[in-house]
Formats: sequence, structure tokens, C-alpha cells
Amino acid sequence: MNFASPFSISVVAITVLAFLGLPIGHSMIAGSILYLLLAGLDMGTAAEQLVNGMYNNYIILAVPLFILAAELMNIGSMTERLLRFCDAVVGRFRGGLAYVNVVQSIIFAGMSGSAIADAAGTGKMMQMMMTKDGKYTPSYAAALTAVTSVIGPIIPPSIPMVIYALVSDASIGYLFLGGVIPGLLMAAAQMGIVAYQAQRNNFPVEAPTPLRELPGITWRAFPSLMMPVVLLGGIYTGVTTPTEAAAVAAAYALVISVVLYRSVSFADFYHSVLASARTSASIGMLIAGALVFNYVVTVENIPESIKAILTSWDLSAIGFLILVNILLLLLGCVLEGTTILLVIVPVLIPTARALGIDMVHFGVMVVVNIMLGLVTPPYGLLLFIMTRIAEVPLKDIVRDVLPFLWAMIASLALITFFPELVLWLPRLLGYQG
Repeated sequence: MNFASPFSISVVAITVLAFLGLPIGHSMIAGSILYLLLAGLDMGTAAEQLVNGMYNNYIILAVPLFILAAELMNIGSMTERLLRFCDAVVGRFRGGLAYVNVVQSIIFAGMSGSAIADAAGTGKMMQMMMTKDGKYTPSYAAALTAVTSVIGPIIPPSIPMVIYALVSDASIGYLFLGGVIPGLLMAAAQMGIVAYQAQRNNFPVEAPTPLRELPGITWRAFPSLMMPVVLLGGIYTGVTTPTEAAAVAAAYALVISVVLYRSVSFADFYHSVLASARTSASIGMLIAGALVFNYVVTVENIPESIKAILTSWDLSAIGFLILVNILLLLLGCVLEGTTILLVIVPVLIPTARALGIDMVHFGVMVVVNIMLGLVTPPYGLLLFIMTRIAEVPLKDIVRDVLPFLWAMIASLALITFFPELVLWLPRLLGYQG
């Protein structure tokens, strides 16, 4: 590699700018424009790639709509009612509140599509519930909330899967279906760790909810529980596209919170829209920067060069998947997930296709890797979020996260070596890949 080439200088510029604190999306745009200047290409190409990429990808609209749906769900009483329902169902077992934490993440996974939204939405409530009267240590409650939140973008809907579909042209609907069993497998692994720790550490047993109260609790939570049915039902019956389904989900959350539960004021609504706009703008700049930088990568023929290198190694499909897992787990320690999806994954896709790897299987495996990166030391984003919520040292949360992380890596291995865990449900509903 020529370290004085325009591409090398561009990569160095992006790295330095990001290190100095410039958002990575802006850094990629600046570095790409520098490349066009040094390579003697038309610098207006950067704007052309950005505008065309954003304008021609209707699928991108799903991202801000899913974010808005999550915000609207969190400002109403939907979250509180769902947590009460989860407590009534599994709170009676030893370590009941720990089980509640896992179950609520499975339910919320069918609504927001974002791990960060799940952690921010229920994190404070779960932290308060679990640490009340010293039932669980603050670090354990925070660690459990962090690891259960990663289930959100694996079980549909999923914002990372929407972004993966953008760079791979894979079907969003089949990607969503492919995430169901892996997501439940991750939840089962977490519950297994909870069960072991509950017996070993003698976790408290919560007062059981009388069975006569269960119908009433379920009825009050029923409109919230129907949100995944409305969202996914629209997609798989063909009534809506995934983007339209995201809009329906946001509208449904608003109607339930305002009309039925009457728990949202105009000020709450305004602040939720504002928060959604900020988050969407942040992700939008990442996508914009990646669109421009990916043009640079294409001009330099980087994907084909990497494909040639990997082909020369004579890797099998399984060998390539193991290599990708190791690479993404390491990158997840230091890079934000959307950046990996938009910059690193497109370079790997041509080789995956050449080896005959199914794009839905590959996509779900990639998303699981990126979600694990959110709770992988030293820079897992969810670890920092829960550190602020719980107000405990990062090292204490990391200590309590590690058993769950190893269990989830074992689940990732199963997903990697047994593609049918991902592809069985999509094929059941007509996937031919």
C-alpha cells in the first residue's frame, strides 16, 4: 500500500479528524473531498453521491420513523404497563426482576428497533425496580439492562438491519424474519445465566401477582402488546412496506399514548419529536458520510482488492465467516455500529457473495456482532449509557457483563455454524435464497 497515495492520505485525514472530536460522518465527508482534490477528480461528485444516495433510498425513511415510534412509546405509559405485565408473568420466580428485564427486552424488541432506545426507555425504570431495598447491586442491574437491550435490534423491527439492507440490497422483510430465532436464542442464553446466578447468589423472590389480577394487567397492557403485531403484520401480509410500517408504528404509538392512555402532553410530544430529530440527524450524517466515502472506496477498487486477497487465502465459507466474526468483534470494541455497517461491511459483501454465503444469514450474523460490540469493553456504547444511568464505575458494570457476553458469543457461534437458525423462518414464508 502506498502511504503517500490520495486514498491513504484520505484515510489518515478521516482518522485524525475523528480523533480530534469531529463527528465521524463529517470526518468521512471531509476526507472524501480531500481524496477527490488530490486525485484530480471533480469535488462536486461528493455532493452528487450524497444527494443521489439519500434521494434514491426510500428505505432510509424507516430509520427516523422507528426512532420516533420508540420515543413516543417511552413518553407515554406504554413502558410502565408493559413492565407491569412482565412482572406479573415472570416476577414470581427466584431472581424474578432479572427475568423481567430479559422478557421486557423481548417485547420492546418488537417495537423500537434500537438497542439504545430500549436501554434509555426502560433503563431507569429497571434500575430503580431492581435496586430498590438493595435487592440487586446497581452494577448488576445496569449490566443486565445493557445486555438485554442488544436483543432489540435482532428481533424485528431493526434499524441496523434496515441499514444493512441499504448496503447489500437484501430483503428487509426476510432479514427481519431471520432475526427472530437468533434474538430468542440470545434471550434464552441470558435467561440461562440469570437462572444460574439466581441459585448461586440466592437472588430474592418477588411477591407473586395473584392470578385473579393477571387478566386485568394483561388487558391494560394489551394495546401496547399489539404494536409488534400491527407493525410486523403489515409487512408480512404485504399491506405495507417496511418504511410504511415504521410510519404506522409511530402513528399507533401516538394514538395509544394520547387517545387511549391519555398520558402525553403537547410538551412531551414536542420534546419526543425534537429528540427523534436529533438522533435521526446524527444517523443521517453517518449515512451521508458513508455514501460519499463508499464512492471513494469503489473508485479505488478496494472491495475487489480485498476479495482477491481473501481468495488467495483459499478460505472456505465457514473460514470466512469465522474471520468476519473475529474482525467485527474486535472493531466493535472501538467503533460505533453504524460506522461498521456503512464502511466495513460493504467491503466484505462481494467476498461473501463469491463464496455463496446467503445475504440474509450474513446480515443477521453481522447485526448480532455489532450488537455485541455495544456491550464489549472498553468502548461499548451501552456500557457508558448504563454507567450514567446507574451512576456506578464502568469496571463494576464490565465485571457483571462478562458472563452474559460469553454466553452471547456462544449464541453467535451457533448462528454462524448453523445458518438454518436464521433461514428457517424466512424459507417457511417463501424465501428462495
